[in-house]
Amino acid sequence: MSKIQRIGVLTSGGDAPGMNAAIRAVVRCAVFHGIEVTGVFQGYEGLISGDLKRLHARSVAKILGRGGTILKSARCAAFHEAEGRTKAANVLRDAKVDALVVIGGNGTFTGAQKLSEEHGVMVVGIPGTIDNDLAGTDYTIGYDTATNTVVEAVDKIRDTASSHNRLFFVEVMGRDSGYIALKTAIATGAIAVMTPEAGMEIDDLIGILERGEESNKTSSIVIVAEGDSNGGAMEIAAKVHSRYDKYDTRVTVLGHIQRGGDPSCFDRVLASRLGVGAVEALLSGKTAVMAGLVNEEVVYTPFLEAINRKAKGLEEELRVAQILSI
Repeated sequence: MSKIQRIGVLTSGGDAPGMNAAIRAVVRCAVFHGIEVTGVFQGYEGLISGDLKRLHARSVAKILGRGGTILKSARCAAFHEAEGRTKAANVLRDAKVDALVVIGGNGTFTGAQKLSEEHGVMVVGIPGTIDNDLAGTDYTIGYDTATNTVVEAVDKIRDTASSHNRLFFVEVMGRDSGYIALKTAIATGAIAVMTPEAGMEIDDLIGILERGEESNKTSSIVIVAEGDSNGGAMEIAAKVHSRYDKYDTRVTVLGHIQRGGDPSCFDRVLASRLGVGAVEALLSGKTAVMAGLVNEEVVYTPFLEAINRKAKGLEEELRVAQILSI
């Protein structure tokens, strides 16, 4: 057992449903092992400014099912610089914080890696991002809730599309990853999906729409990941409409509603398991790793590997989506 006496915990980057469940798990697991917990507010910004507060088991009561993050989150340009990271390390030392748990995504773990390298801070990460784009875990916290939010919204949009013979382009989050787009395209029966990985061109999409018209489709849904190379949903819809005007075309950008809402059962359990896993990793001496879930087992992946995008491709999901969209 490590001699860690106080653990800090922070959330950074975009919020994700289930972050509060992860905070709760970190706090209660630490307290269970007789360790004090310090909450860091406003992410790395708060770490630099010293916005810290002692957390107890009761401090995290009734947050398991709440969306967002009680610790707040913020982007921090200062932490990108060595001087900012030195200030953060000094704050941890002065507050007698022996180790740190960070909850977030690529940017969060990149910063944590540098903090560990440059100042020897013991740090373990928990993957909290709706994009599901980190290596070393089958699922990231928030992904399941976000996809369910998209499915619910698209199901409602389809009612309108069917009533008016409309073609809807629905933009979902995923600047660098098509996980949300592809999964929800299958779940909602979209006629096509545009993602960074799919490589579909406007000509390909028009061909799909033409085949749909030939088979008497009267309305259609196209799911667009915000990072598609052809542009966002507005731009793609304009390009398609200029060359194919058989449908009354509409665009819906779901935006930040995908980040909000109460976390699903899956995300609550995932966050709880990984929160416990992160504390236990620190107690066993692990550092500069992310706790993830692979084949239902908690595993630990070095930050430098985790921040690379998932090795698993989306080819199978894309193949299934194409087969079922006829």
